[in-house]
Amino acid sequence: MYSITTQNPAYLIEARHGAVASENKRCSVIGVDVMKEGGNAVDAAIATTFCVGVVNMFSSGIGGGGFMTVRIPPNSTHNTSEVWTIDFREAAPGLANKNMYVDDPDTSRFGALAIAVPGELRGLEEAHRRWGTLPWKRLVMPAAELAAGWTVDRELARRIQHFYFLMLGNPDYSAIFAPKGLLLREGDLIRRTNYSNTLFTIARHGPSAFYKGPIADALVSKIRSSGGILTHADLEGYKVKVNKALEGTYFGRKVYTTHAPTSGPVILQMFNLMEHYGTLREDGRTGVNVHRLVEAMKFGFAARTKICDPAFSSDMTTIHNIPTKEYANLIAPNITDNQTHPPEYYNPEYSVHADHGTSHNSIIDNDGMAVAITTSVNMVFGAFVLDPVTGVIFDDTMDDFSNPGVPDAWGIYASPYNYPEPHKRPLSSMAPLIMEHADGSLYLAAGGSGGSRIFGGIFQTVLNLDWGLDASQAVEFGRVHDQLYPTELEIDEIYPPELIKQLARRGHNITMGDINRIAAVVNIVTRQPDGIIFAASDSRKNGIAAGY
Repeated sequence: MYSITTQNPAYLIEARHGAVASENKRCSVIGVDVMKEGGNAVDAAIATTFCVGVVNMFSSGIGGGGFMTVRIPPNSTHNTSEVWTIDFREAAPGLANKNMYVDDPDTSRFGALAIAVPGELRGLEEAHRRWGTLPWKRLVMPAAELAAGWTVDRELARRIQHFYFLMLGNPDYSAIFAPKGLLLREGDLIRRTNYSNTLFTIARHGPSAFYKGPIADALVSKIRSSGGILTHADLEGYKVKVNKALEGTYFGRKVYTTHAPTSGPVILQMFNLMEHYGTLREDGRTGVNVHRLVEAMKFGFAARTKICDPAFSSDMTTIHNIPTKEYANLIAPNITDNQTHPPEYYNPEYSVHADHGTSHNSIIDNDGMAVAITTSVNMVFGAFVLDPVTGVIFDDTMDDFSNPGVPDAWGIYASPYNYPEPHKRPLSSMAPLIMEHADGSLYLAAGGSGGSRIFGGIFQTVLNLDWGLDASQAVEFGRVHDQLYPTELEIDEIYPPELIKQLARRGHNITMGDINRIAAVVNIVTRQPDGIIFAASDSRKNGIAAGY
């Protein structure tokens, strides 16, 4: 028998003008302050993201990358909304090759060889250029000032303790996180002085100061001296990708998300499968409906094995088919209500790649502009490489590529679609999501962090809203997770026992998880028909939203 751990406090924020749901209260407030000064949701997203990169540097920062989905509300030039995505995912260096980790797979996770070209600053720059209203400097300065000194929050204290070996064993980390030879604890003063200086420079001179000049020189020097392959040409040549959002529908509502190499196509497939049960929302959280969502998730993970960077695919047919209603129509008859099945039943083409990390912010402003932005340094504290000159913590995103010729623990080989290649972007579980009602009015902005649990966490949160929960309850409710391999259904320990029994009767191999473990974290903002905004940050990461 398992014992239930006490959950962290959760908060539902009600607002009338705008709201930000991030994983840190002070960052949510910084975003709201931007909107109070006349900034829009994009401005708030930029300021919030910079802040998270300072205080929760273990999951986000300018040494990483990500994706964002942006809703531009109707205005004088267009009668309906426009929804765009910006891909600022880290890219493999120009010297990358598919066999670079075969002899030592650990080098894709730890150390400078794991570092891909950071894209976050270029992504924020592009969003600001297209849709921002306040000056760039105004949006960066709060984070720059914060980095000069703040008190350690509960979540950072937890990560410092967990990674004590890095904090005490690496002098670049020790100088910040254990300055007197003792690990910093909650409430202690922490300073990231050099990172603060880097942000001040970026505030004054713009993102290009990161990609060339003295900051770039320091970054490349640290990476190359530590065994990495990233070059000045990689930094200067990095480009973001801007597209109209991938679009679908779910019970008449419009769903917008990101394209491959994210899991946006997968989450649309899962919604399409659940739409086959016409009374799903009225019936509520029954045993069979929970079983169905698990089965949709398992088919989703099978589809995910076929996704890659579109720029490196000679045949996009499968990727284009995954989010369509027609594809779901072919799969839906294979969902059996009385039992689950072994992994091969769902037809995964290759092994299910598990990625890591990340941070997410959701923002809605007074005019109906919405932003869902997911950023990452991949694993916690990235590649474990910190440049002491600039204070930048580097990503280890190269680990999100597959390693050819090496079977996983279940004897299944990695996807050739996702092998490392020069300038390629790896598969991602991110799926920043915006939804509208059938009439085109804004419904929500949502997204998550937590590696391969991201899109399943977002998916279940949306279902929870349909099953009558408010935004905070929808985020906090226990979740289930089955990614085919390992052959188990992981269930949060707070999940209703009767539903667990019904899942067991259908053959699911159940394991229980501590609700406060490092797992999926979902942050969401919803807008009601009467204009009231509700925001909720996931207590699993001690987040608190803010609004006004």
